[in-house]
Amino acid sequence: MAKGYWVSVYPAISDPEMLTAYNGLAGPAVRAGGGRVLSRGGRVVAHEAGITQRVVLVEFDGFEEAVAAYESEAYQKALVALPDGFERDFRIVEGID
Repeated sequence: MAKGYWVSVYPAISDPEMLTAYNGLAGPAVRAGGGRVLSRGGRVVAHEAGITQRVVLVEFDGFEEAVAAYESEAYQKALVALPDGFERDFRIVEGID
């Protein structure tokens, strides 16, 4: 079975401290859904139209698990905690089997 991935890119973060409430809810929700954080805000080298701001990569055992974790009640509560004004490009992608 092909794995599933969450890919989040934050084009602009005006105040990283304001992500604290979201992170406190999102981390447990991701783990409860079987997710494993592979990368979170580390070094980035961007090419072409790439963005060097915060990038988060989360791996799940399957694509369906990744979708279910996003749709879970726990993660939906985390989304409500995202502060106003944060711009985020979020995708759920299927890996290659």
